[in-house]
Amino acid sequence: MARHMQAMALPPKPWPTGEAEQCEPLVRRVLAPNPSPYTYTGTQSYIVGASADVAVIDPGPNEPEHIAAILAAVGDAKVSAIMCTHTHRDHSPAAAPLAEKTGAPVVGCAPLVISDEALAAWGARADEAFDATYAPDRVLEDGEAMTGEGWTLRAVHTPGHTSNHLCFALEESAALFTGDHVMGWSTSVVIPPDGDMGEYLKSLERLQQREDRVYYSAHGAPIEKPRQLVRGMVGHRRQRENQIMRLLGERARPLEEFIPDMYKGLDPRLTKAAQMSVLAHLIDLEKRGLAAKQEDIWQTN
Repeated sequence: MARHMQAMALPPKPWPTGEAEQCEPLVRRVLAPNPSPYTYTGTQSYIVGASADVAVIDPGPNEPEHIAAILAAVGDAKVSAIMCTHTHRDHSPAAAPLAEKTGAPVVGCAPLVISDEALAAWGARADEAFDATYAPDRVLEDGEAMTGEGWTLRAVHTPGHTSNHLCFALEESAALFTGDHVMGWSTSVVIPPDGDMGEYLKSLERLQQREDRVYYSAHGAPIEKPRQLVRGMVGHRRQRENQIMRLLGERARPLEEFIPDMYKGLDPRLTKAAQMSVLAHLIDLEKRGLAAKQEDIWQTN
């Protein structure tokens, strides 16, 4: 699930919900009917392939209308693989019903695993945003590929937004399907205990070293200058980190007291998401020996 605090305004309607839009010769996308403050105009499922067989990336929510739209876009082609970047509930729940209808295997990210200790510490909310029905037939390791007629999709391990997040590189056209790791409308929130800010930044730096031509994300427009955007995202995260250290330098404070200073004019519906993003930074700073927590109060170390 994409959760954001600094997002562009929604484009005017009508949106192309349910339509198969051609992005490039090997790529089409179908917008799911699940717009929200967390998903922009909705989750974008991608169909890769232009001939006898195709792959479906991020089949989206288990909405019969959306599944029917994907099947209509696939037409007479064989679905060779249903591929999921991660298991937030707006990305993978349609995988099982789509597999049942097509006979295609579900491949890609691993199922979510949150330790018993984390669940005990964080409570039921630790995994409520994730798809508990996700059961892949094959988990792709970093660098492994799925292939079809005229297409090759290679897994790129990008933990951080979630621990099980993958991107998929389309080698024939130098396109990268980035799920929620890098998006076309806003930065992605990293939510503990599964989200990890240090890993997220490492994954961004990994993408910055690649030579991808375009990013197709699950939310928002294609990203035509990917390395420039990723560089800006890393800078944004470092800016947030500096804000937190400055505020801690003023005085020790609980988590909720960071938000008014850091997020001016924040939509109240996103307050909890903002707190989780700040918490992810604080946990990363604590791991690096720069911050410490006593009971509910954070301070410099």
